[in-house]
Amino acid sequence: MTKKSVAIICGGRSSEHEISCLSAGGVLAGLDKSRFDGVLIGITKSGNWVHLPLDYPLTIIDGVLPTVDENAASLVADVHGFSVNGKPLAIDVVFPALHGPYGEDGTIQGFLETADIAYVGSGVMASGAAMDKAFSKIVFAAAGMHVAQGIVVTSEDWRSRIDSLQYPVFVKPARGGSSRGTHKVKSPDALAGALEDAFAFDRKVMIEGAINGREIECAVLERNGVVQASLVGEIVIDSKFEFYDFEAKYLDDATTVNLPANIPASASDEIRTKAVQAFKALGCSGLARVDFFYTDKGEVVINEINTMPGFTSTSMYPKLMAATGVDYTTLISALIDTALDRTNGVLGN
Repeated sequence: MTKKSVAIICGGRSSEHEISCLSAGGVLAGLDKSRFDGVLIGITKSGNWVHLPLDYPLTIIDGVLPTVDENAASLVADVHGFSVNGKPLAIDVVFPALHGPYGEDGTIQGFLETADIAYVGSGVMASGAAMDKAFSKIVFAAAGMHVAQGIVVTSEDWRSRIDSLQYPVFVKPARGGSSRGTHKVKSPDALAGALEDAFAFDRKVMIEGAINGREIECAVLERNGVVQASLVGEIVIDSKFEFYDFEAKYLDDATTVNLPANIPASASDEIRTKAVQAFKALGCSGLARVDFFYTDKGEVVINEINTMPGFTSTSMYPKLMAATGVDYTTLISALIDTALDRTNGVLGN
């Protein structure tokens, strides 16, 4: 059997550049080498496309997160595909291990559609809708799902819209990720500072009432035309952290995962059902991690959906799928096979 060439794209211009590099390192290491040949493509923080060697360091070294080298070999990405020094790279499918704006938001998906290249994950519309948490909340609510109450503000209008807020609230960029720019605000005097930081990541910011509940996550996988939900897991956060922020997620031994989550079976079943419902409501493809709150009153509240969640072998999405019986390499292969079997394009390109 002829092996397929898989281009793993990492980095990018978003604030999740480093996390993307970690995900790409995981995918490359977990690739079934008997079926696939890996090609590593990086996007620098300034937006330049580069060709990286397969041994490029994509792990945390001495507490330092990896980045894409601005001086790496230049690569051309256009409607004809990818090329280096005028020589085309033969690519069968792309695994865009990109998180946040300029990658997970439909932009790279639109480029790949135009270039007629198969790719892992959701299409343009679903990616964009999921990236914009304010928009996806509207879709979830329309589908009958319980969402957190809140408002959406901009840097121009926020001062005129905050009089009726009930504290504590969460402030977060509408189109951010990895909890960067996200703050728990307990009193009005702390709001301006939290908003200033959030606006550094997005001019559109959500202010939501804090939900007193446990953080529950569920992975969704589409393969062989079937959408399945994983077991559900609970993120247990060290008490020194106010919430599941960037430091707790990536740079501190601050969290543990209960897998499966120690919640009633009926609640687990409801979360798994709603995870698939959310996936289909947005028109997602391939994979997604859906995040929920399970409140003290036994309510299930959907928080957000991630169409390209963190993808190292120890990230939550692969952990959830492994607990459901799909190991890391099998998971990667399933996503690539799904990408090769169907396209997201309107015209079926």
